[in-house]
Amino acid sequence: MRAFGRWVLWVLLAGVALQLFFLGRIAVMVAVDPHSTAFQRSEAWRLARDSVRGEERWRWAQRWVDGDAISPHLKRAVIASEDAGFLSHRGVDWEAIESAWQKNERRAQQAERRAAQNPQRPAREPKIVGGSTITQQLAKNLLLSGERTLLRKGQELVLAVLLEALLSKPRILEIYLNSVEWGEGVFGAEAAAQRYFGKPASRLTPAEAARLAVMLPSPKFFETRPGSAYLARRTGTILVRMGAVELP
Repeated sequence: MRAFGRWVLWVLLAGVALQLFFLGRIAVMVAVDPHSTAFQRSEAWRLARDSVRGEERWRWAQRWVDGDAISPHLKRAVIASEDAGFLSHRGVDWEAIESAWQKNERRAQQAERRAAQNPQRPAREPKIVGGSTITQQLAKNLLLSGERTLLRKGQELVLAVLLEALLSKPRILEIYLNSVEWGEGVFGAEAAAQRYFGKPASRLTPAEAARLAVMLPSPKFFETRPGSAYLARRTGTILVRMGAVELP
């Protein structure tokens, strides 16, 4: 029992040390711009490996710009599309998480019914709806791996709360818009604006901003489908919602 107790103690101490490490990393971001995120480093390694193998041509575009150099239209569009409650929550939107869980349950049940009605037809995995806030997405991309486990999700929630406690809303949005993926090897608002519209992020129009915001859940998918009917419809919806969005 003593050995087991020591093992538990070491696990707890390791967990505390990890949280203190994350706390220090986030505290530095109050004044220092992060040069890269965990997700970006993972993608860079994957692209470099595929390039060496000849499976993919190396392509990478990223440039940090201050928050003032990003169009307010893009800020409003991203909030409208990704996290309507950004100004009011403290990192986690529990209502959005509950709503997403209920939608996923319904979709899973519908998939089961379809499979029972057509047993010969290959079953398709139901699309999973997320309830993550902008702060949660930033926490995951900045500091965590891409694996989907309950432990990682729990750590994401803790980091989201720490981000909100140490950083201002404008700073969180600034880091998010400079680090989020917008296509294969395309990271940040400046790279995305240049890639898709040939202009700096400061000069994006409302329609261009809305289109970029709609790409965010699946940027690599929409990058190869610029004529997507869904992309056009959703862009119109976000354009309408942008007018009611207040900026932090």
